[in-house]
Amino acid sequence: MSPRLQGYGYVAITMCIWGGFTIFSRLNAQWHISAWDIVAMRFAIAFCLLVPILIYKKDWAFLWQPKAMILALIGGVGYCLTVYSAFLYAPAAHAAIFLNGTMPLWTAIAAFVLFGQPFDRHTWLSFCIILASIGLMSVLMLRQNHSGLGVGDVLFVCSAMWWGVFTILLKQWKLSAWHAMTSVAIWSTLFYLPVYALFLPKHFSQVEPLHLVVQGLFHGVFVVILATLTYIAAIERLGAFKAGSIVNLAPFLAALIAVPLLHEPLSLSLLFGLIGMGIGALQPWRWRLKDTLTRELEKQKNQSGERVK
Repeated sequence: MSPRLQGYGYVAITMCIWGGFTIFSRLNAQWHISAWDIVAMRFAIAFCLLVPILIYKKDWAFLWQPKAMILALIGGVGYCLTVYSAFLYAPAAHAAIFLNGTMPLWTAIAAFVLFGQPFDRHTWLSFCIILASIGLMSVLMLRQNHSGLGVGDVLFVCSAMWWGVFTILLKQWKLSAWHAMTSVAIWSTLFYLPVYALFLPKHFSQVEPLHLVVQGLFHGVFVVILATLTYIAAIERLGAFKAGSIVNLAPFLAALIAVPLLHEPLSLSLLFGLIGMGIGALQPWRWRLKDTLTRELEKQKNQSGERVK
């Protein structure tokens, strides 16, 4: 297979896992698995798998950097606790709108607040589309006598904020994918599990053992490790923008799949919200601009080659 086809293959795997994250997280509500328990399983399983590899590689000096601990607190403990709690209160469509739809917004805000990076025109256009989508969705909700935003929606927005800050810190500090993944998994476990074991409620006895095994393997292995590796491989072959744009479609597709699969409602207001937030988050107009620029560069290259001949 060519590198391009390999890239699309890795994108497909990543999309399945990221879309499955939405579905499986919603199943926690039906299977009565609490956010405290699923976060503990996710961290513990990833910890047990990654530590032996770390010992074998003899590469652990990076763990003692304050950056590794900060990333774990923000992108590990903070993000996981809020996002898994949110899925217990709100359906998949709300996750696509308020979590994945607002991630670009919070990422841009974090870059501006923390490092003074100005907004470009693509970011401003995304802001306008996202705000207009939320406004239209709110009006339609009021006309449909909808109860409005709930606790789950607020938690999704908080999760997007955590992830936006995490993304900018990761980009600014330039940690490798392996170091970032391992730092988050190990330090999140060390920070969270003692608190969970001593103070937080546990409901394992109320859950089917098979459900615990399925959720533990999916969130601890597929989400934390496999999706990270396939996403990085896709970026290496397709570029960050194209790989990221395609993969970000997964939560929006998962929201549609959740309607027949999990029997979740999809009102007209949510449908408009999904479409608007999807456009604002994915920035499809940049695809055309990028393709046009690529053709221009190839044209200039060919013309330069002809002049040399």
